[in-house]
Amino acid sequence: MKVEPSRPVSRPAAITVIAVLALTILSAGCGRTRSAVDPAYRAAIEKWRAERLASLTSDYGWLSVVGLVWLHPGENRFGSDPANDVVLPGRATPPFAGTLELRANGTVVLHPGPDRELTVNGAPAGEQVLHSDYVGKPDLLGLGPIRFYVIERGGKVAVRVKDPHSARRTNFGGLHYFPVDPAYRVEATFEPYPQPHEVAVATVQGPKQRMFVPGVVRFTLGGQALALEPFVSSPEDRSFFFVFRDATSGTETYGAGRFLDVAIPADGLRKLVVDFNLAYTPPCAFTPYATCPLPPAQNEIPIRIEAGEKFSGSH
Repeated sequence: MKVEPSRPVSRPAAITVIAVLALTILSAGCGRTRSAVDPAYRAAIEKWRAERLASLTSDYGWLSVVGLVWLHPGENRFGSDPANDVVLPGRATPPFAGTLELRANGTVVLHPGPDRELTVNGAPAGEQVLHSDYVGKPDLLGLGPIRFYVIERGGKVAVRVKDPHSARRTNFGGLHYFPVDPAYRVEATFEPYPQPHEVAVATVQGPKQRMFVPGVVRFTLGGQALALEPFVSSPEDRSFFFVFRDATSGTETYGAGRFLDVAIPADGLRKLVVDFNLAYTPPCAFTPYATCPLPPAQNEIPIRIEAGEKFSGSH
């Protein structure tokens, strides 16, 4: 690097230099310097952000969710009439469109009403058993633009309702993020437990969710040794699901914590990459009709994670 020869500094210039140095020292005391960002890495993060926004704002993304109704045993009537057990929106929705029968074994049977517009997976509806999201992709019921389907949480059964004309979707103001910072992309070590153990995870609403904890992930960030326990829905999962809180939760980020997905190391390997630039806000921040798991006490990080998605709104 070429160095300019020293030369006398005029008084105004000297004052300016002192002021700049003072501001530099003050800034160093207020926060840390962010790492330089490789253009290819930034592009990958921006691509992920664009895909997340597209999913969230899609016709039937989380912003379209307008209802969550827990079914009671026996017949649950649905339609636009407020007297129904499951009240559906939509001007074209008939007052009574059918019933959802919850049987003692947890099976839900659809009994269509007189309206001929009700569909299941795009085909005309008939009397049939409905598959919930517990076994994979649920059967999707449709009435005009309205979509609804059966979910299972902690042994209880509910119906989730979506409307692409939801006010939350049409009035959505976008997503906001901390600046991309590769310092929050850390190498970690996975320490598996002898056997994954099943846990009951508290949720924002509804029953506790049963998940598996396969081990603990340890890493160093900001000079501190930290650890998180990942969740998996089954021992066969190929992705770790982290639910965590940090010192930004409730101010810059969502108070109930954030989510993060990380690829599971290949068999026999222990090293993995945890990238907090990919941390995202849970669905319950955008709709009151989500059943989000809450972070366990061991996943409360005592430092600020100034990476990933911010949140300053409310339901």
